[in-house]
Amino acid sequence: MSNSADAALADLRERVIAAHQRRRPIRLRGAGTKDFYGEDATEAELLDVRPYCGIVDYEPSELVITARCGTSLSEIEAALAQHDQFLAFEPPTFGADPTIGGVFAAGLSGPRRMYAGAARDFVLGATLLDAQGKTLRFGGQVMKNVAGFDVSRLLCGSLGILGLITDVSLKVLPRPRAEETLRFEMPAREAIDNFNRWGGQSLPLSAAAWCAGVAWVRLSGATAAVRAAQERLGGERVDSATATTWWNALRHSAHPVLKSPSLWRLSVPDTTPPLDLPSEPLIDWGGAVRWYADATGDMTTPTPDAAAIPNIRAVAAAAGGTALCWRGPTPANGRFHPLQPAVTALHRRLKDRFDPHGIFNPGRLIAGL
Repeated sequence: MSNSADAALADLRERVIAAHQRRRPIRLRGAGTKDFYGEDATEAELLDVRPYCGIVDYEPSELVITARCGTSLSEIEAALAQHDQFLAFEPPTFGADPTIGGVFAAGLSGPRRMYAGAARDFVLGATLLDAQGKTLRFGGQVMKNVAGFDVSRLLCGSLGILGLITDVSLKVLPRPRAEETLRFEMPAREAIDNFNRWGGQSLPLSAAAWCAGVAWVRLSGATAAVRAAQERLGGERVDSATATTWWNALRHSAHPVLKSPSLWRLSVPDTTPPLDLPSEPLIDWGGAVRWYADATGDMTTPTPDAAAIPNIRAVAAAAGGTALCWRGPTPANGRFHPLQPAVTALHRRLKDRFDPHGIFNPGRLIAGL
């Protein structure tokens, strides 16, 4: 570890210990690209993790990279690109340059998630600075080190409420040799049915989405496999530049629908037919995610107003899913879909064990926690 990294980690440890002793909450923050995401957190002292940065280890032949929490995603992706590798879960950037600690803590994934795996599926290990200033290491740099209760994956998506994630090791993948995007004009119901039918076949699917009467399907893999799948599915071939713009707009929330000031994200079984809601969604993840926004150039009718918010969650729950208020006024029962009492109790037990005085990002994941 370099002297600057040593000093940065020592400073973070001192501030965490002081906050724990004084029982003063702290707000962990990297680049701040996901400040909007999560519950309305309790007021707390800001702790900037960006000074603790840098790639610790990267072995292309082993397909694993380890980096400190303050390392920018752009630095990691640039290092991987030199060896024609990438983070297959396609973490969103929201138009900026997040830190890998924030990427890991949020656990968000892009359009490739249904076919390559979620962010947590690529986590090999993590290091946590707990409330007492102790360094806790979980997992390792190979899959065989992940055994028993996988705390490193538990930390992925925890929004930093259990401690300061200082380092993370992630599995990376080689970039596909070939990639093509196909376009089909069809209604939402037909698109959902096709996504699921194609997903059950030996096709190199890497993304499937639908919006405003058009289905978009991405094929990734060996050149021969992509070419054969393209001939089998038909559709209109999309040029590379247009395809890249489309999938990046979905990944980074740059699509007009995803930029709406009022936005709901419904997670449902991918076979779920179109939901009984008064506007057309943007469908991603092969049908498993439905985005509902206010009226834009891509939507013909507005979503339900604030008075209808409970109905959105009822519709999602009836389909076996959940509804997250991604952006807009916070509902009375919180942004995240309400948890069952037993699940909430489990979260509280974990929080009490890792952070007994509740100093790390209080209220960010679950109100009052």
